[in-house]
Amino acid sequence: MRAVIQRVEESYVKVDGEVVGSIGRGLNILLGVGKGDTEEDIEKLVKKVVNLRIFEDERGKFQHSLKDIGGEALVISQFTLYANVKKGRRPSFEEAETPERAKKLYELFVERLKEEGIRVQTGVFGAMMDVFIRNWGPVTIVVDSKEL
Repeated sequence: MRAVIQRVEESYVKVDGEVVGSIGRGLNILLGVGKGDTEEDIEKLVKKVVNLRIFEDERGKFQHSLKDIGGEALVISQFTLYANVKKGRRPSFEEAETPERAKKLYELFVERLKEEGIRVQTGVFGAMMDVFIRNWGPVTIVVDSKEL
């Protein structure tokens, strides 16, 4: 499971011109599910995301986590995080999980964030979405559950 985590002042997502999810200060999370990912991957990634100290204290040091600041999360499904561009000019997505299984794991990831006390908003799984991000910093971190 891969996540691109962006610290944001605000973020929202539109589907067909309508806002379907919106947050203030917190994390915009682009989440990709790979073949073979399990609930163990979700647990590792959730723990990392909610406890990652990427919010600054009064001295400007990364000392606070999403939980510490009472931040929110906007989680967007993003199978293209599993693009393989080694051959040719068109990416291959063979490493991405099937949509049916990916959706279940994506929804479980969202539920686990909520169980950690995080206010979570989402896009629409599998839809064409317009994602608006006001990156705070900017701070962008890529996390892969297989590397945790």
